[in-house]
Amino acid sequence: MTCDRLVCANCAAPVSEGRCPVCRASRERLAHQEGIFAGLTPATLLALLVALIAVAWMAHDFAT
Repeated sequence: MTCDRLVCANCAAPVSEGRCPVCRASRERLAHQEGIFAGLTPATLLALLVALIAVAWMAHDFAT
């Protein structure tokens, strides 16, 4: 998850701006939780999944 769309309950500003200590702490916590796919959007993940399925389908057709 990214903090681009999160709104701070303390100051009502976007968490990505880090205006208050709560925002900065949340942004820091999210930065440490990021994994290999954390920066990818859902559309990019869907495109990667479709590409993987297409490659598997083509490999299956070549094997038979």
